[in-house]
Amino acid sequence: MQPADQKETVELAKVCQNVAERSSRILGEFVQRQAEGVSSAVRDEMGIAKAFMDLYARMAADPAMLASVSTNLWLDYMRLWQSSWMKLMGMEAPPVAEPEKGDSRFKDEDWSKYFLFDLIKQSYLISARHIREAVARVDGLPPDSEKKVAFFTRQYVDALSPTNFLMTNPQVLRETLASGGKNLVRGLNNLLSDIEKGGGKLRISMTDESAFQLGRNVATTPGKVVYQNDLMQLIQYQPLTEQVYKRPLVIIPPWINKYYILDLREKNSFIRWAVQQGHTVFVISWVNPDARLAQKGFEDYMQEGPLAALDAVQKATGSREVNFIGYCLGGTLLGATLAYLSEKKQNPVASATFFVSLLDFSQPGELGVFIDEAQVANLEKKMNERGYLEGAEMAGTFNLLRANDLVWSFVVNNYLLGKDPFPFDLLYWNADSTRMPARMHSFYLRNMYIKNLMGVPGGIELAGVPIDLSKVTLPSYFISTVEDHIAPWKTTYKGAKYLRGPTRFVLGGSGHIAGIVNPPAAKKYHYWTNDALPETADDWFDAATQHPGSWWEDWQRWIEPHGGGKAPARIPGEGALHALEDAPGSYAMMRIAAKSGSEPDSR
Repeated sequence: MQPADQKETVELAKVCQNVAERSSRILGEFVQRQAEGVSSAVRDEMGIAKAFMDLYARMAADPAMLASVSTNLWLDYMRLWQSSWMKLMGMEAPPVAEPEKGDSRFKDEDWSKYFLFDLIKQSYLISARHIREAVARVDGLPPDSEKKVAFFTRQYVDALSPTNFLMTNPQVLRETLASGGKNLVRGLNNLLSDIEKGGGKLRISMTDESAFQLGRNVATTPGKVVYQNDLMQLIQYQPLTEQVYKRPLVIIPPWINKYYILDLREKNSFIRWAVQQGHTVFVISWVNPDARLAQKGFEDYMQEGPLAALDAVQKATGSREVNFIGYCLGGTLLGATLAYLSEKKQNPVASATFFVSLLDFSQPGELGVFIDEAQVANLEKKMNERGYLEGAEMAGTFNLLRANDLVWSFVVNNYLLGKDPFPFDLLYWNADSTRMPARMHSFYLRNMYIKNLMGVPGGIELAGVPIDLSKVTLPSYFISTVEDHIAPWKTTYKGAKYLRGPTRFVLGGSGHIAGIVNPPAAKKYHYWTNDALPETADDWFDAATQHPGSWWEDWQRWIEPHGGGKAPARIPGEGALHALEDAPGSYAMMRIAAKSGSEPDSR
């Protein structure tokens, strides 16, 4: 037998050889791609260079402001040096700069325990604060440039954090010394694997994807696919109560990711919980489109999504009315569908619930940085070439909104510490991104985000029908979350005001996902309620009451009167529609293959 040290040396040599071979191949492929065309960074499709040129011009025109910023920075550094020397000499000295609440980058105790690391940390925090403040103090920037400068300045500052570098991160240094540098070799191996997985582009692994399988340990609520068309499969869930509400509950998830965010595990599945409350639950499982569906538009998603589901649910249950839920983009589609049905004088919907959904797009938050005329035109050109928007591109945009949590923390863990990502069901779902047809996505970006026509009476026409949200008079429930970066709650509040029926607005804790996937048993976060719907979101919040726990129970109390009474439980496939296959269904099981541009494959 080989001695342990010799065996480890042999294994390390094999890893190094493998790394060298893979690096050479990846570098060659990269050079070839660059030779085939100018990169998007050189073309500046996002208008970043123009935005910062506007910034520099305004800064140069205001030397007094620059002098003020420089003086304040210098004074903070003087205070830091004084504080650091006092600490070095054994005296108590309060920190000059501290991480913001929720910033976990500097949680390792060595950042405060050792003089040098404390100095590095505070120097960075001081510089970061003054850079952001300097940018914020520049007046007269065009609105688009102002948003881009603020966003990309934050990206720049976050990227330069000392936590992201080997020599300035005490945790990484300890691991490097303890392992003799093996963590860096493993980290390089992880980096190469992520580049290969992304087809030449870095796709950071956020979780151990091999730890999950749909139908085995995620998306496990029993049910059957009872209907399908080109765009979706309709899943009906097995009842868990003898009596159910007469009116079925139909869920429209967004088509940016898979539906099973609402059915991750038993303990945090909204779908299972709703079934346990006595709802006959149906959910739309959207297809992961390819080039064949390039010409499917927003109205096709309406007709082949919620409208087709309405017809199928009526056949499956015999109920003439349903209760609808729309999540995020699914809520936007739900609002459009309800307005369409109102114009057609059809009333098959008893109530509507909107999960973190935008009906007004006047203030879309930081996503607006990526949506303007020039960027949409460039995006349309790309989409028209291949027929769809690649899911990884959209996922990358969302990750940048919380770069420290969804980018840099994994850079440190995977590449510097050389560790494998931890299995996490929510991040597994997050990585299961889907494509979007070119025509649909172009319509959505232009008419909603750029022109904000959703709330304009007759501003949008679907299937030949001009829609008007003010004609939607059914009861509605809006749940938004206070830390939402994708659908800011004050903007969702504006959208809620478009509808003319009795509307209940509730504000949950946390963000776009964690605030929604918040089961009562977890006893996490809190939520605010206000029975009134005043003119502004601030007025609403000032008079709101805070409650501990999950908003799910508040929603159940609200939906119960709209359930239509009770009836015997319905078994999937025993109605007019036969079961086609078990949930989660083949549409959900389709996962984009490892390399970008390849066709989806079934696992």
